[in-house]
Amino acid sequence: MKTFKNHINDTFTANLPADPIAENTRRQVTESCFSYVSPKATSNPELLHVSDDMLETLGISKAESESEEFLKVFTGNAVLPNTRPYAMCYGGHQFGNWAGQLGDGRAINLTEITYKEHHWALQLKGAGETPYSRTADGLAVLRSSIREYLCSESMYHLGVPTTRALSLALTGDQVLRDMLYNGNAAYEKGAVVCRVAPSFLRFGNFEIFAARQDVATLKTLVDYTINQFYPELGTLSKATYVQFFKAVSERTLKLIIEWQRVGFVHGVMNTDNMSILGLTIDYGPYGWLEGFDFGWTPNTTDSQHKRYRYGNQPNIGLWNLYQLANALYLLIEEADGLQTVLDDYKTDFETQSLQMMRSKLGLQTELDDDLQLIQNLEDCLLLTETDMTIFFRNLAKFEKDKSGNGLQIIQDAFYQSELNIEIAEKWNAWFQQYAKRLQQELISDAERATFMNSVNPKYVLRNYMAQLAIDAAEKSDYSLIDELYQLLKQPYDEQPKYEKWFAKRPEWARHKVGCSMLSCSS
Repeated sequence: MKTFKNHINDTFTANLPADPIAENTRRQVTESCFSYVSPKATSNPELLHVSDDMLETLGISKAESESEEFLKVFTGNAVLPNTRPYAMCYGGHQFGNWAGQLGDGRAINLTEITYKEHHWALQLKGAGETPYSRTADGLAVLRSSIREYLCSESMYHLGVPTTRALSLALTGDQVLRDMLYNGNAAYEKGAVVCRVAPSFLRFGNFEIFAARQDVATLKTLVDYTINQFYPELGTLSKATYVQFFKAVSERTLKLIIEWQRVGFVHGVMNTDNMSILGLTIDYGPYGWLEGFDFGWTPNTTDSQHKRYRYGNQPNIGLWNLYQLANALYLLIEEADGLQTVLDDYKTDFETQSLQMMRSKLGLQTELDDDLQLIQNLEDCLLLTETDMTIFFRNLAKFEKDKSGNGLQIIQDAFYQSELNIEIAEKWNAWFQQYAKRLQQELISDAERATFMNSVNPKYVLRNYMAQLAIDAAEKSDYSLIDELYQLLKQPYDEQPKYEKWFAKRPEWARHKVGCSMLSCSS
């Protein structure tokens, strides 16, 4: 990996204070942004899949990815020359409560590179304990690693801001996990994912120093983040810090709007899982809407209060931004600018959400009645279990002069085989309203269909699909990982050979572990 090595550029460790204690023991780490730590060697590493996209992005050839060096480095069994792996220190609010120091408990940053004017940090998830592992072992299992590997790459191709994944590997070691936190722990196959992003900084990286009133380290971290990732903000000052918060807020809102567009539910939007760059980060108990449902969450831990349900994600984004604002206030010492940004988030959400829904309906002009049209649609979608992905994809086939055919076009989206008369009448009334609205558009039905199909994906990583890949992999069959990887690289294309994946969740998957509710266990 000669070319790759030539592009190493470790800015994080070069600019931020390191933990002076070299010992890898669980402890509180103060006045430091990271701790140096070495990945844990594994007994029998085996690469299961490598992203060809990320190889090219990072300047690694296919031949190099098949080398012994690549295998060792990206499974934690070797360290690149002139690099020192490390784990980051951060805190966070978990389910609304301050949790104190958290940190990279099972993630180890290998290095950073700059290649073709893009900066990337490379991180192993599941590579062993760190000072931030608390009572855990720092390892990961195959099922969660497959889910993270496939979903992060899938989200990228959907056009959703996200961390990426370079490789997926088995460690050859067994890892003890209580998957549903119900006292039934069992050994599972250990695995490691190499994930990639410009930075893995989270809201929690800033919160921890504010909570400790460590203003000096907080300022150092904020200044580094602006200089490295928001250089357009210019000279550092209190006003710049407000602009920094505004930029983070705007990216966060854009991210959540994209989640809502494709029906993605993160499942655990704690502040330590919120990227300072507005990326989807930490793929744990996530899920995709099957039936359209504002109240759905995939996280078993959240099943009672549903804090992180689909319809509440925009509100949680705002709540998390309030926590970041509280941290930055220590540097700004004035609340008005921060409050203005938070108020703008609320207004901008209404505007951007409406525009996103217009795009899903193929509306390229803006009319005052559009909000009512959308609200009426959502009411209809909630009348009976209706698959979100199939509904919006098939809606593109609707012709404005044939409003009576609407129900026939979307029939495949219903989990119920037949609709009662009352529900059918409400749907027919909506289609008449929609047809009337489309008459006011200047584009043809064919042009609208092309536009809608660029916004509404045909294929998403439904939980049952990921679980099928996991089940096969547990039996040493990794072919489905590659099939889904290839499928999800073109989620907006028809891909006739993969038509079997354009289908509602099978009934067998409705309550199956891994296909409906998931835990944070990995």
